[in-house]
Amino acid sequence: MNWTDIAAAAVTLFFVMDPLGNMPVFNAVLSRFEPRRRAAITARELVIALVILLVFLFAGTAILKFLGLTQPSLSIAGGVLLFLIALRMIFPPRPSADQSAEPEEPFIVPLAMPLVAGPSTIAILLLLSSREPQRVWEWCTALLLAWAGTTALLTASPYLMRALGPRGLRALERLMGMLLVLLATQMLLDGIRDFVESLP
Repeated sequence: MNWTDIAAAAVTLFFVMDPLGNMPVFNAVLSRFEPRRRAAITARELVIALVILLVFLFAGTAILKFLGLTQPSLSIAGGVLLFLIALRMIFPPRPSADQSAEPEEPFIVPLAMPLVAGPSTIAILLLLSSREPQRVWEWCTALLLAWAGTTALLTASPYLMRALGPRGLRALERLMGMLLVLLATQMLLDGIRDFVESLP
């Protein structure tokens, strides 16, 4: 296994999952539950998100062939999605108060998907699995590492929010957003280069 590539993929996936940015949403949605039930819901939603991402990772090549998509188009689309996610991290929208008023316990939506298993994360996994399918177990390891880091932060989110405060969380998320802009730009350039090289 190439641990350098695994670490790079894991960091990218971790940034895209955006646990720091999702902390306020998780806390808003789950604030009315008791701590024990809240922890159980968080664990369940994160496991569901992992299963969804693993399905897209291992079925990525088949999905792309079925839809007739090419790697350059996936790289460009993934770069655009990453760029939009990075902009949201740097310039966050106003928090919505409606999320904490849902009458029932959240299931899959919105915590597992699209907050953790979002379109940008899925696009990156499809790109990795289609570009180098022989290394799928390395990408699986990277996904598990990123998911473990996301799980640790979201599980400890009540304590982290108290320790760092809103300003500390915003500063860290903006730093992650700046790094993600660089990754998105590189993905866009790679997709454009591959498209130009594929022209007759």
